[in-house]
Amino acid sequence: MSTSGNPRSTAHNDRRTATTFGAKPRVPSSRAAAKDRPTSSGEIQPEDSASNAPQKPNTSHRVNGYSRNTTEKQTARVHSHVATRETLQVRTKSPVKSHPVDGGGIDHRRPRDLDRMNSPPVATVPGLFRRREKPAPPPWKPQASLIPHTTAPLASRISIPPLASLLPESLEPPSLKQLSSSAQEDAILDDLLYVLMGFEGQYIRYVDSYDPSVEKHRLAGPSFRISPGIDPSLRDLTNSMLKIATYYSAIEAFVEVQSREEFGAINHALCASIRKLLKDYLVLIAQLENQLITNESFSLHVLHLYTLPTSHLMFQTYSLAKEILQKNALLEDDLDDSVDGLDDVDDILEKLREDGELPPGGMSKTVYKGGNVLRLLTDRLSYMSGDPAARTLLQTLLRDTSRPYMMMLNEWLHHGGIKDPHAEFLIKEQRSIRREKLEEDFTDEYWEKRYTIRDADVPPQLEAVKDKVLLAGKYLNVVRECGGVDISTAVHDVPKSFDDPRFLDNINSAYAHANSSLLSLLLTTHALPARLQSMKHYFFLDHSDFFTYFLDLSASELKKPFRHVNVSKLQSLLDLVLRQPGSIAAQDPFKEDVKVQMNHVGLTKFLMGVVNVRGIEQDETNDPSTVEKYRTPASNAAASTTEEDNNMTGFEALEFKFSVPFPLSLVISSKTVLRYQILFRYLLSMRHLEGLLVNSWEDHNKILSWTHRSRDPRLEFWKRRAWTLRSRMLVFVQQFTYYCTAEVIEPNWQRLMARVNGSRDSTTPHDGGAPPKVNRTVDELMEDHVDFLDTCLKDLTTYDPAKLAAMEDLMGKYEQNFNHHLRILLDALDYYAATETVALGRLCAQLSTAEKGGRERVGGGLDGSGG
Repeated sequence: MSTSGNPRSTAHNDRRTATTFGAKPRVPSSRAAAKDRPTSSGEIQPEDSASNAPQKPNTSHRVNGYSRNTTEKQTARVHSHVATRETLQVRTKSPVKSHPVDGGGIDHRRPRDLDRMNSPPVATVPGLFRRREKPAPPPWKPQASLIPHTTAPLASRISIPPLASLLPESLEPPSLKQLSSSAQEDAILDDLLYVLMGFEGQYIRYVDSYDPSVEKHRLAGPSFRISPGIDPSLRDLTNSMLKIATYYSAIEAFVEVQSREEFGAINHALCASIRKLLKDYLVLIAQLENQLITNESFSLHVLHLYTLPTSHLMFQTYSLAKEILQKNALLEDDLDDSVDGLDDVDDILEKLREDGELPPGGMSKTVYKGGNVLRLLTDRLSYMSGDPAARTLLQTLLRDTSRPYMMMLNEWLHHGGIKDPHAEFLIKEQRSIRREKLEEDFTDEYWEKRYTIRDADVPPQLEAVKDKVLLAGKYLNVVRECGGVDISTAVHDVPKSFDDPRFLDNINSAYAHANSSLLSLLLTTHALPARLQSMKHYFFLDHSDFFTYFLDLSASELKKPFRHVNVSKLQSLLDLVLRQPGSIAAQDPFKEDVKVQMNHVGLTKFLMGVVNVRGIEQDETNDPSTVEKYRTPASNAAASTTEEDNNMTGFEALEFKFSVPFPLSLVISSKTVLRYQILFRYLLSMRHLEGLLVNSWEDHNKILSWTHRSRDPRLEFWKRRAWTLRSRMLVFVQQFTYYCTAEVIEPNWQRLMARVNGSRDSTTPHDGGAPPKVNRTVDELMEDHVDFLDTCLKDLTTYDPAKLAAMEDLMGKYEQNFNHHLRILLDALDYYAATETVALGRLCAQLSTAEKGGRERVGGGLDGSGG
């Protein structure tokens, strides 16, 4: 029979199908929910325990105690069915066809089929197939872990919590559309208290583009989205307060990043100050939570009013943090890093000279730290001076941030030391330049380059007094190295921040104290005036009876070429002369510091090399040919010795070397000793030329050919002319020497000593407790010393290239003229000695020596040759 023949049976089958497949089975969220929720006839319950057993529909038969193990026939007779995970069977055969029955007709279906039709519906096969194809999601078990340590000691080590977008659907809250307006406000209030502390809520979550595992995203701060369906007025209020959550999260990330070691102590102090603000912020959140719990009238509008002042302060802190991060290129790429990268070239070269290794990240971008951070805070404070809340906030941040900088400043001002492990202080120390190199330093590199100012890192508060800060620390550092400062003594009653009213007075007082301490050390402890007086005896030939005696003893040695001179013998002769009783040098306490040495370059050539020095443009330093073009003759002379240099005698190459201990080597440096040596060689050439002319006068009075009166009036006339020339030359040399010593050196020396002795009272205290006034400084004393030497060299025409060239040309003409006429005279004497008087042969032989060494004996005195 066909199924269409029985409409009643068809209707019955349709109702069974609707009952079986109409309700979709729902997985319970928890056991408690499963207990409270009634079980529908079409829902399959897992049989976990006895209390959780499924309820059976009413049946006409009761299942026996052993009904679980009955056969299929027994189950068919019983009009109940137990659906368990163990006994559930899935049939894949075709459904049993129904046979229609006429009004009184007989139903030909089998009793098993009838029983199956009346039994509880077991036809949940489609649902079972879906459960096998799509397994249930794993349980929601978020876990936290510890992350490795970083160089920021207070940074959080807890891993980032999972995003709310990964939450299972079974844990999702009901939609806001299903809630009333008051329920929405309660839910949003509860969420906001979590979001304001940096966590996601149920209805307020991160935008999809935000990834908390990316550092740049955390530093920029998260953006939030609100679930749809919220009331518009609540949405506007919530969006205005979500900015605070963005600021807080970004500031918290900023503190963790900027607390790393490479960002320096100033950034660390700034982060510590911001941590205090964040702590107060969290206290406010706790107070708001208490209001939410205890105050029934607490609403979203009240929360908004409470957070308005905090929102402004958080915005100011956030904008400050963002600007610092942009300076450090942590938020966006720095496009102009080609110039900034050159600022650390000196530091990198210094590190290479010290250790031979580059620091970590030595060629990375410049870190914004130290004085730059203080300048940024100061500039923002000036911009926000009209905003009381922002001004108070920035003043607090600047006060706390400047404390470590003030510690370094006080250490430098009061102890002369630098404790700057992160290179943030305005004073930079070149550790590779040591005081042991002072004896070889002809450029004052120790004093000029050992401590320098980082002009780009000077805070605005120190811009006007940076030179005083540099000099105060330099002076005190010298005193400290000589044992004059107890660095173990702590400094008390000094300003701790930039806003202290004693800030400038502290710098001025420290400068005056350091200056007076170093002046006292130089002038009293190390006897600088006596040392200068001793140098005057040796280099300027003042009271030089000892030097005349020395020249007499060493004349035989000094007549040799300078390469053959025995310097040790000359040193022994000098020591002997200096210890001669009755000599002024015998009472000199510094005579042991004088040494003899030979200079391999002639005086005139050396001076021409010095005065022709001129600078090189910065853009020309990369061209080797340009550097070679600007090289001075003195440096070229040192590299190549000419025939003239090889023919120099000991008189021309002789010079003194004067050794001075530290700290006198700062005033009497190698650069100043070089000037003393130039003046000494200049005066020595005059003294040697004077000695040669005196020896010539002795020859004129002892040699028979000069004393014998000839009958020839022309010969006598020539002798008188020679005597007159010798006499005039001697007077010229003596008068020129007098000019050099009495008219140039002595007046300038008296002015120098007056200024040196006047420096003893360099500071005069003011009334009323004001800092002392500095009249004289150590740098001025050093400048006075160098100015004295330069004035002497200039007045003696040794530093004027035009005058030097003119004098050299004039002396060359005199020498050429003298040699020409001497040659004529020798030829005439040789002829007369052969034809008339044999005695003239002796005179001819004597004068021939003058022809061979004429320049050395007569005309080369100003060239350092003594002739």
